[in-house]
Amino acid sequence: PLASLGYHQCRWNYNDQEDVKSVDQGFDQHDIPYDFIWLDIEHADGKRYFTWDPHKFPQPKEMLQGLMDKRRKMVAIVDPHIRVDSGYKIHNEITSKDFYVKNKDGRNYEGWCWPGNSGYPDFTKPEMRAWWASMFAYDQYEGSMENLFTWNDMNEPSVFNGPEVTMHKDALHGKWEHRDIHNIYGLYVQMATAEGQTQRSGGVERPFVLTRAFFAGSQRYGAVWTGDNAAEWDHLKISIPMCLSLGLVGVSFCGADVGGFFKNPSTELLVRWYQTGAYQPFFRAHAHLDTTRREPWLFGPENTALIREVIRQRYALLPYWYQLLYQAHKTGMPVMRPLWVDYPKDTATFT
Repeated sequence: PLASLGYHQCRWNYNDQEDVKSVDQGFDQHDIPYDFIWLDIEHADGKRYFTWDPHKFPQPKEMLQGLMDKRRKMVAIVDPHIRVDSGYKIHNEITSKDFYVKNKDGRNYEGWCWPGNSGYPDFTKPEMRAWWASMFAYDQYEGSMENLFTWNDMNEPSVFNGPEVTMHKDALHGKWEHRDIHNIYGLYVQMATAEGQTQRSGGVERPFVLTRAFFAGSQRYGAVWTGDNAAEWDHLKISIPMCLSLGLVGVSFCGADVGGFFKNPSTELLVRWYQTGAYQPFFRAHAHLDTTRREPWLFGPENTALIREVIRQRYALLPYWYQLLYQAHKTGMPVMRPLWVDYPKDTATFT
């Protein structure tokens, strides 16, 4: 979707509906364009995905409607670890349909993640993916509207108490051991989520799903980002070869967290990161729970003006970005590319 090529504003976490409203108004007050505001894991009721915290986000539709009135959108996180809790509809349905990954002994595999003890849906099962997709229907995902999109994080899959912080290699997906399908788990999560967004609109709307784990073919289902970076100059620098490499293997819609996820960037680093991120395909600012707030207008009028200018440059070039993404879709030609792709006969570009 064209809007997904605009600017995205995210942090872990915008605290509540009032916070969302105030950040949204901040962009208007400072005359900075943006298209998407994002909610991380704290928006859900006790980290139960497909729900809203009743105290912080009591009226999600009202919040989404306020954004829609300005033609803006929201992304909420939906991760593939499901809180083991008999009072939680999603867990009960997955259990009753027997869709969880299994241990060798046939019991459901369980591991520790954000909600605590969690089950992991078996996304290798087509029927599980179809059920997951159906959960994005407006009558299933309460409080969702057509301007709510999705972020799949932790889909490596992350298991805090597992070996190498992931699933045991002998956990079973049907007859397949996890060691054989680990790298495609994230692809299947994003595939099912994108399918859900397409279905909820009767096939009319194009989905937008950001994923952290991906595989060959993930480019068909949405965007990827380079994961948890830090507010360091080296991390800004390496975002460029990372996105170039991803483009070369067909995954063109990529970006890095602007400003760095961990730590607090210096003002100069933040401004430079905006100036770099505005020329990478996926353009999102994001920050860790423990960092100080860093909306683009919090660093003095001079720096606000520099950030405003580069975000506006991004918007001025949107038709060009859109054309490049279309060409990537048709031919696989990377959007962000090393010089040698365009000048293969000029050996000076090879270094």
